[in-house]
Amino acid sequence: MRLIANQPVDEMDQPYRRRWWALLVLCLSLLIIVMANTALTVAAPDMTKDLGLSSSDLQWVIDGYTVPYAALMLLLGAIGDKYSRRGALVLGLVVFGGGAVAGSLVDSSTGVIAARAVMGVGAAMIMPATLSLLAATFPRAERAKAIVLWTATAGLAIAAGPLVAGALLEDHGWASTFLINVPVVILAIIGTYVLVPPSRAARHGRIDYVGGLLSVVWVAALVYMIIQGPHFGWGASAISAAVVAAVGLVLFVGWELRHPRPVLNVRRFLDRGFAGSNLAVALFFLAVFGAFYYLTQHLQFVLGYNPFETGVRMLPLAGAVFVGSALTGFLTPRLGMKVTVTAGMIGGTVALALLTRIDAGSAYGDFVAPLVILGLAIGLSLSPCTDAIMGAFPESELGVGGAVNDTSLELGGSLGIAILGSVLAGSYSSHLADATTGTKLPGDALNTAQDSVGAGYAVAQGIGEQAKQLAGQAAKAGTPEQAAQLKGQAEQLSQGAHQMADAVGGAFSDAVAHTSLVGAAILGVGTVLVAVLLPRRAERAGTDVEEAAPEAELVGSATPR
Repeated sequence: MRLIANQPVDEMDQPYRRRWWALLVLCLSLLIIVMANTALTVAAPDMTKDLGLSSSDLQWVIDGYTVPYAALMLLLGAIGDKYSRRGALVLGLVVFGGGAVAGSLVDSSTGVIAARAVMGVGAAMIMPATLSLLAATFPRAERAKAIVLWTATAGLAIAAGPLVAGALLEDHGWASTFLINVPVVILAIIGTYVLVPPSRAARHGRIDYVGGLLSVVWVAALVYMIIQGPHFGWGASAISAAVVAAVGLVLFVGWELRHPRPVLNVRRFLDRGFAGSNLAVALFFLAVFGAFYYLTQHLQFVLGYNPFETGVRMLPLAGAVFVGSALTGFLTPRLGMKVTVTAGMIGGTVALALLTRIDAGSAYGDFVAPLVILGLAIGLSLSPCTDAIMGAFPESELGVGGAVNDTSLELGGSLGIAILGSVLAGSYSSHLADATTGTKLPGDALNTAQDSVGAGYAVAQGIGEQAKQLAGQAAKAGTPEQAAQLKGQAEQLSQGAHQMADAVGGAFSDAVAHTSLVGAAILGVGTVLVAVLLPRRAERAGTDVEEAAPEAELVGSATPR
């Protein structure tokens, strides 16, 4: 048996014998790039304290990864198709690992943002390569099962990120959440060469670099607008980004419609199954990433769990994803993807609706059922959609297919954090203002507390520290009268600190309930749209496109290289 897997699958007489081991390597690569975002939400408080990050700095530390990740996937997926999908995966792992090392060594907000951007470039190579290699390695009859495990890995990574980061932060600094990626990257690179066969398109014409660059421009501008507008206000930069995104999208669609070998055949979106599958992926990750954003904050700030304890309490979500994925592998062949995807989206809507019951008296037990239902919903819906999206592309465009699926995922996640995060911030600020009406809290302290739930508890803690200082002064006072006066002031401040903490917790809990209602409404409307778009069981998503694929291949083979 050869140490390095050098024979392409299409040259083998039978299915590749080590294909399930190859899938393990692909899932490992997927795991670290999804965890890179979810782990950072737990490491953010330590990073903010150590580097002195402003709220703007912290936002871009998180989203500096997202912009290149989302923008570059389509172009890099096409390049991987033409030259080497395995090469794209290995290069992506190297770039990602290099960015992780750099991120652990820098000591400024600019340095961390730059390192995260480099990691995003690596992730943009890795993500579509994992799906395209999966599709190329597995025979069509087994591809759906493989995608089920790929999807389950993505769900596991969402919950595992906080768990791993929390365990590291018990004894190490935030830099460890970057460095943990390095041994995994090395293991994945070795596994890729040993277990994953090489793959590239058998016939592929010249890459449509103009279309690819236009896709980079409009997606990057759109993601930037999604981040900048809701979080920092609709100023000149956000509006300019919106204009660039709109113009770039129009130019991209116009160019792709006229190009003989487009980087993405946009006519595929006229197919109901393909359009419905992409919409379902985007909507689901809008709901999941948005809910994850505020649930981790509630568990840490309001319920008082440390990062590791928070990660442990997100595990029901990960376990339910695996159960849902197993169910979809059984149900979809029997009922059709329309039924399973719609059922999953209904389940996601129910999970968010259950979170509207959260209030100041809620304990962790009130979150378990929504987490389990949401996990089951993810497992039921995403695997059939991903399989349908990949099935709509010919062999020469598997990298592009993976990029389309992953771009829908990433845009949905960005929208979820932006939209639901903005609703959360506005609702929290409003509820806190109502809760503190009539108190003697200074205006600047209220403004600070309204910035975030973490800032609110910091204000309450500051008031408590003032109370302790006055109590200490009372103990050293020169006269009984002065001591009594200082003690009375200390008691008032101590009571005010407790009231402020209660107000912050209550306001954030109410904001979680309100935001969940908005999320449930969005996902509910989306469920109806997806149910209308998805084809009946007798039809198959992407059928028309697949039938046209041989013709597209002939066009591509006739294009001069």
